[in-house]
Amino acid sequence: MSNLNTSTAKARRIARVRARISGTAARPRLAVFRSISHIYVQAIDDVAQKTLASARDLELTDAQRKGMKKTEIATAVGKMIAERLVKQGVSQAVFDRRDKRYHGRVQALAEGAREAGLTF
Repeated sequence: MSNLNTSTAKARRIARVRARISGTAARPRLAVFRSISHIYVQAIDDVAQKTLASARDLELTDAQRKGMKKTEIATAVGKMIAERLVKQGVSQAVFDRRDKRYHGRVQALAEGAREAGLTF
């Protein structure tokens, strides 16, 4: 498969997911980006086109990350974003997995956010 076909397929998957969901100030969209070694999440208000909060695994100290697996780090990132949103008075969100399956680190991030008080 060529790179052009791969990037086109990825863009189609992202568009397919985004066609069904949209975030508001009261219920922002949690957009997850997962790379090989890192994971990032943003809480986005699509109406105002603003990012309300964000979190990433690089914010954890080396002492916190030591001995943790990637899924455990993703859970910690989910808890961080949920805590930041709860401080702003947001208790609900819409989960945007983008082109990734709801599996592994993406699922761990969602479960971490749920544990910290966010509902999807």
